[in-house]
Amino acid sequence: MQEIEKLKVLQSEREALKLRTKGKETEKKAENHTETVCPECGGRQLVHDYERAELVCQGCGLVIDGDFIDRGPEWRAFDHDQRMKRSRVGAPMTFTIHDKGLSTMIDWRNRDSYGRAISSKNRAQLYRLRKWQRRIRVSNATERNLAFALSELDRMASALGLPRNVRETAAVVYRDAVDKNLIRGRSIEGVAAAALYAACRQCNVPRTLDEIAEVSRVSRKEIGRTYRFISRNSGLNFSRPRPLITFRASAPGFHSRVKCRAGPWRSCVRQESAN
Repeated sequence: MQEIEKLKVLQSEREALKLRTKGKETEKKAENHTETVCPECGGRQLVHDYERAELVCQGCGLVIDGDFIDRGPEWRAFDHDQRMKRSRVGAPMTFTIHDKGLSTMIDWRNRDSYGRAISSKNRAQLYRLRKWQRRIRVSNATERNLAFALSELDRMASALGLPRNVRETAAVVYRDAVDKNLIRGRSIEGVAAAALYAACRQCNVPRTLDEIAEVSRVSRKEIGRTYRFISRNSGLNFSRPRPLITFRASAPGFHSRVKCRAGPWRSCVRQESAN
């Protein structure tokens, strides 16, 4: 019973942490949108000079704001090991995890904070705490489905070798579809594959429907149908990515005659991108 009470306290602290994080995000957005236009020339190209702590208009040179707070760390690091040793915070918040990475994880190694082995008397208690922590981390069916969908997104993105920003965008698109109740009556794999394809188009990463269908567990037709449904009802504007042939032909080492011979294939790429 004591372990269950402790886990309830941890869950209440996690909810309070989520509320505080939302409040900080709102305050940060308000601070970022306070000064977006230069009052002198009306320009929007504003530059933050962190050495002088000033907000300067790039067009006319007017100092709009001064002595703003530097939110970065007070220490310097020259490699990854120094950064990990001197950092006093956890991992950044991410949309690719169902709880955005804000929950607590109990390590599987039976050692304390000093590296000493935990006695066999307390090992059973730690095992029970770890088991209940895994259970309360996914509390309802919505979080369970979201966890499965985000793991499916990460699997497909890893198979395609997509960068981190595409994975974050795909997670945001899927969360938006869940909030607007667009996944009802559709498979989780199909919606996840469609969200990944939409993220590729939004981030200008050339990936075709066939490539998405190869790494997913659904057909190309279902991915295209779900993508059109999401783009029509979510209100997001997914731009057309660069053609794959033009993208690869623009790499160094290709002659101009290669681009000319690739011309007849560009219409096929445009039709594939439109679908």
